[in-house]
Amino acid sequence: MTISLFDRMLPAPMEGGFRMEGWWVWCGSVVRGEDGRFHMFASRWPKWMPMHPGWLLRSEIVRASSDTPEGPYTYEETVFPARGAEYWDGRSTHNPHIIRYGDKYLLYYMGSTHPFPEPRPGETVEADDCRVIAARANKRVGLAVADSVYGPWKRLDTPILPTRPGKFDSFLTSNPAPCIREDGSVLLVYKARRYEGTAHGQMTLGAAEAAGYEGPYRVIQDAPLFPMERFHIEDPFIWRTTEGYAMIAKDMDGKLCGEKHGGILALSPDGRDWRLADQPKSYSRRVRWEDGSERWMGSFERPFLLFQEGQPTHLFAAVADGPGGFRQAEHTWNMVIPLRTSP
Repeated sequence: MTISLFDRMLPAPMEGGFRMEGWWVWCGSVVRGEDGRFHMFASRWPKWMPMHPGWLLRSEIVRASSDTPEGPYTYEETVFPARGAEYWDGRSTHNPHIIRYGDKYLLYYMGSTHPFPEPRPGETVEADDCRVIAARANKRVGLAVADSVYGPWKRLDTPILPTRPGKFDSFLTSNPAPCIREDGSVLLVYKARRYEGTAHGQMTLGAAEAAGYEGPYRVIQDAPLFPMERFHIEDPFIWRTTEGYAMIAKDMDGKLCGEKHGGILALSPDGRDWRLADQPKSYSRRVRWEDGSERWMGSFERPFLLFQEGQPTHLFAAVADGPGGFRQAEHTWNMVIPLRTSP
């Protein structure tokens, strides 16, 4: 049976995870490096911009490290600095997902660009800003490869998942959730939106495959993985199980797991046909801390599982304080919840 994450969560360390003064921090993804230490690839953007939609314009992927999975993680370097509007990922990089495969490190991520001047401190950035509109429409999934967790990283000059006119992913692709199979082939679940005139449709999930991580990646079906009328979800994370595949994802409305922005668990025998698990709740915004307190987080998103010796040992999530809603958050960080690995 697939492990029940919800029942195996241990108290969260108060000082665990990764945060940075003066920065919004999001999207934590962790790998054990060739040095034996733990390296988190995360997104950050300056706090003089609004948390949302500032990430669309100024997010960059950074690396932080720790001697333990719990952290705290210390900033080491900016992995993907802005590289110019002429590149498909030249203005913003976000949604990092790191994998170690053999002697390679694979960093899947979302990139975007826009042709307008960069925002400066003191400017107001709202959702109807032309830069925000263009950056959202230009969101695409990409891949970078390195021989070391320290780089250097080979960034591709084209995305691996472009949009497809007339399909459910005609507006954007983002939030990559890769899984490397035993034969080296890749199943890649991703978030998509359809282009609908002057607007975009509801977020959905699609899946693509590749014979190897180099690609090319081919979308495996023209319909989303879940029916749009029932499933309003994002932020997938997938992994192999003895029965096939499992997925955790964010429940946007709470109609699937019983909690708005809580986590669902879905299962699939082949990566194509998915169903909600009999016990569909995988995580909650209500977090139990090591000092005995419990707290409803304003946000709890971008779940990522660290696997060690074939078992998930830690759940990472991007969280915010406040009552909920990006505009009401004063601080964001990537937190970690240790998981009990024995029944």
